[in-house]
Amino acid sequence: MKVLVAVKRVIDFKTHIRIKADQTGVETANVKMSMNPFDEIAVEEAVRLKEQGIATEIIVVSIGSNACQETLRSALAMGADRAILIQTEEKIQPLAAAKIFKALAEKEMPRLIILGKQAIDDDNNQTGQMLAGLLQWPQGTFVSKVEVLQDKVKVTREIDGGLEMLSLTMPAVITTDLRLNEPRFISLPNIVQAKRKTIDIIPLTEFKVDTKPRLQILKVTPPEKRKSGVKVNSVAELVQKLKDEAQVLS
Repeated sequence: MKVLVAVKRVIDFKTHIRIKADQTGVETANVKMSMNPFDEIAVEEAVRLKEQGIATEIIVVSIGSNACQETLRSALAMGADRAILIQTEEKIQPLAAAKIFKALAEKEMPRLIILGKQAIDDDNNQTGQMLAGLLQWPQGTFVSKVEVLQDKVKVTREIDGGLEMLSLTMPAVITTDLRLNEPRFISLPNIVQAKRKTIDIIPLTEFKVDTKPRLQILKVTPPEKRKSGVKVNSVAELVQKLKDEAQVLS
């Protein structure tokens, strides 16, 4: 079974985010970048499926500039077999990404596509759902458990009311939640070995898909700083404060 995994290069989650002076976005110059944490979980799950003898080949794919090769190397060091970079300098939005992955899926013919449920840079949580819709494949989102049985993949997904179990007929698309697994530590020998693996670079223009942006960012601003609290001397004063705040909010 061939598994296709999408990975994205984002600002490292431990990095303090700074807004650009012109408020057009966040500052990325001289900022540490890494693999999107949810995508790292997706790669780990694919590798575990291969270790179980279920997956036969793992292909990781990223869309972006040549700098994305570093992210793909990390995925290869985790245990992926092949890497593909869809090369572009454009800022790709979720619908465009879904169209690109659809074109690649029709070429590679995977039985399972695994994506992180969202990227921590834009938090859109849209690409996996759009991809499943374009391919007309069954989908399981926010997955916290995966079990492959012959031509079906059983997933447990987290919903507001608890847990939901689904049985999807492959080929299928799943998106990973935080509780699916804990990605492994990448050893130095695996990092060295990954550097010897080839990354296939394909220009975005070869896919002939419409990547025109559907959304326009007008302004990006930091959240308001949290206001300091107020101490009260009695319960009666607290109740009055709450009443006053309620009147202001209403």
